Amino acid sequence: MPTLHAFFAPGGILANSPLPYEYRPGQLDMARAVERALEECRHLIVEAGTGTGKTLAYLLPALRTGRRVIISTGTKALQDQLYFRDIPFLESLLGPLRVCYMKGRANYLCRHKLVTLTTHPILSGLEEIDQFHQISEWEKRTETGDRAELEELPEVSALWSRLDARSEACLGSTCPDYQRCFVTEMRRKAQESDIVIVNHHLFFADLAVRQQASGAPDAGVLPEAGAVIFDEAHELEEVASSYFGLSVSNLRFEDLVRDTEAMVKKSDSYASAANTSVLVSGQNLRDRARLFFSQLPLAGDGRQPFDNREEFLETRGDLYLSVKNNLVRLESELDQLRGVDEAPALRKRVTNLRTELEFLLESTSGNMVYWLERRASGGLQKQSRTIFLQATPIDVSGLLDAELFQRFPTVVLTSATLTVQGNFEHIRGRLGLEDARELVVPSHFRYQDQALLYLPPEMPDPRAPDFQIAAARCIQRVLEITKGRAFCLFTSYSQMRDLYERLLPVLEYPILLHGSAPRNVLLEQFRETPNAVLFGTASFWQGVDVQGEALSCVIIDRLPFAVPNDPVVAARMKFIEDNGGKPFFEYQVPSAVISLKQGFGRLIRSLEDRGVLVLLDPRIRQKRYGQAFLESLPPYRVTTSITDVALFFE
Repeated sequence: MPTLHAFFAPGGILANSPLPYEYRPGQLDMARAVERALEECRHLIVEAGTGTGKTLAYLLPALRTGRRVIISTGTKALQDQLYFRDIPFLESLLGPLRVCYMKGRANYLCRHKLVTLTTHPILSGLEEIDQFHQISEWEKRTETGDRAELEELPEVSALWSRLDARSEACLGSTCPDYQRCFVTEMRRKAQESDIVIVNHHLFFADLAVRQQASGAPDAGVLPEAGAVIFDEAHELEEVASSYFGLSVSNLRFEDLVRDTEAMVKKSDSYASAANTSVLVSGQNLRDRARLFFSQLPLAGDGRQPFDNREEFLETRGDLYLSVKNNLVRLESELDQLRGVDEAPALRKRVTNLRTELEFLLESTSGNMVYWLERRASGGLQKQSRTIFLQATPIDVSGLLDAELFQRFPTVVLTSATLTVQGNFEHIRGRLGLEDARELVVPSHFRYQDQALLYLPPEMPDPRAPDFQIAAARCIQRVLEITKGRAFCLFTSYSQMRDLYERLLPVLEYPILLHGSAPRNVLLEQFRETPNAVLFGTASFWQGVDVQGEALSCVIIDRLPFAVPNDPVVAARMKFIEDNGGKPFFEYQVPSAVISLKQGFGRLIRSLEDRGVLVLLDPRIRQKRYGQAFLESLPPYRVTTSITDVALFFE
């Protein structure tokens, strides 16, 4: 492996590669900081501005360590970029590298389930039959079993969910297809690799499994590693919270009973007394669970606090006990089945479901917020409601300190958006990262020349009734100047929809609406459609890269404060207040600053990009806390004159 200087410096390996080269001192500074942290077993936190080239700045030091390093990304797009673009590029310069790409088990085909379905085909409709034949033919030639290779398979496929390799239905080493298993092969390859590329969801799912198994050596799918590098590290708190919490849904009960019935129906002794008892227990559980979930105190769709659990148990405790007793009965029936391969895994699922349900209804943990959610699912044609009963840690800093920062000798956190007003205090406090080196690498983009931040001077407060009317008028005026070519990013779906309906009749440019097609399809349409305007919410604020004139403007409707009555946000604010802090300034403002930096970061993606940023929210100029936002943004040129916007595009 070459030294960092030999690789990154002027006249070095990178300068002589086919890539367009520009020496970036910040890239070399970051690479040196990462290498030093790896050598000295220290933690490191790095904010690297857009265009720094941070992936190469951590990949080369990771390869030079001689130890296995896990690299975790926030988005699948970056995971793909690392494995399919950056690694092949490095191999073209350095020779073959031992690198593995890992996804969650639900992305891989279970060969045993496919064999079982082949011998006992229970399929519904021509679409499922066609998908089954497609998957069967693909299984004969695939080397990875990764469903991403099945480009024609719908994103939401009921059949795939019955064939994937999720651990809850896994037979483990007792499976007749264990040696041919795609997950077994993925684990084997990971054990032989120097770099293992994963995403945050897989990493924390694995960490949670190990925590629950008290560090058992065979727990989880990720191999042991000497270091972890988190790219897009601004997402860690939310992802970690979801995996250190618990979630039970009505769908989990339906899936459990369906899988139990499928196991019995393919049994050679289908009509035996034991199998009949299992079927009866399963049907009883399904009926009781449906009644239980229908009685949860939900007022419409969305997330709602469940802080009246004691009252619910007093009035509806018989429903809960009935579900629990039926779980115990099914557990016992499955335990008595003999000679059925799937029975132990199903019994384990029943045990886990019972344990989690007991925690969610009876636990008094002070660090948990308990909440309910009702969510539409199944698409527009077969829309149904899934109900979730959830518990989320209020503060994950202690958990992350114990399970992550104390377990790994080196943890590197990096992102383009980690600081607030130039310091890491917020992110360090939220993640429990006490002892870490820090580095800020400014972007080498010329923001003063490349970007203009327009703050319309006469906008009403976003909470005022006339805000949407004024917002529509301002957006229309700006888009006429930019000739479309814009992202309009919103903090809520209802506000996006309202402004879409106001502007659709008056805009002469094609408008693409978030939710009308999958995100990757909308992005491709945006790139290919001249003068397009894309209306988007949360998922378009980050992980989206559109370079060139196609994206010349980003408009954001309001400062992206978290909804204060969201159960998790409300619990975290109360926790800070109870401990003598100021939740608005210590939690809401810093979180919103990072989100705003992410949203505005969609605009300037290369040295050639130019464009205008627009924030319709006047509070950034009128309120004292607005200064925190302005001081945290890159050094854009700021104006309140629409004339300056017009001149920028002349």
